[in-house]
Amino acid sequence: MAEKVKFDLVSPERLLASVEATEVQIPGVEGDMTAMADHAPLITTLRPGIVRVIGGDGAGEYIVTGGFAEINATGVSILAERAVPRADITQEDYDTMIKTANAAIKKAEETFVNEPGPVDDAVKLLADMVALGDEIGLSASFSA
Repeated sequence: MAEKVKFDLVSPERLLASVEATEVQIPGVEGDMTAMADHAPLITTLRPGIVRVIGGDGAGEYIVTGGFAEINATGVSILAERAVPRADITQEDYDTMIKTANAAIKKAEETFVNEPGPVDDAVKLLADMVALGDEIGLSASFSA
C-alpha cells in the first residue's frame, strides 16, 4: 500500500481540503510536479492550473490561480491566491479570472513603461488562464 501524505489547501476565504493522499499533482511555475511521501523539501510558486489529489478519501481536483506550495517528507501545503473545487467552477468564475488577468496586463503596461519583464509576466498569466479554460472546457471571453 502506498504511503500517504497530509494535504492542506487554503485560500484566503477558507480551508478547502485537509486530507490524506497518496500523491498531489501541482501546477508549478517551473513545471508540473507530483509530490508523494518522502518528497524532498521544496517551496514553489504556483501558476494557474489544476491541483489533483489522488488516493485516499481526499481525491479531487481544485482550480488554483496562483500561490505557493510547500512540500516536505510528510505533507503538502498549498496557499492559493484563489482556489475552487473543479466541480464548482462556473463560466462566470472563469470570466472573472480572465478579467482580472486582463486588468493585470493593463496595470503592468501603465506602471512598467519600457520594462518588458513585468508586462511579460502579466501576459503569461493570461495565457495560463486561457490554457486552464481549455483544459476544463470553458471559453475565455476577451470583451471589456
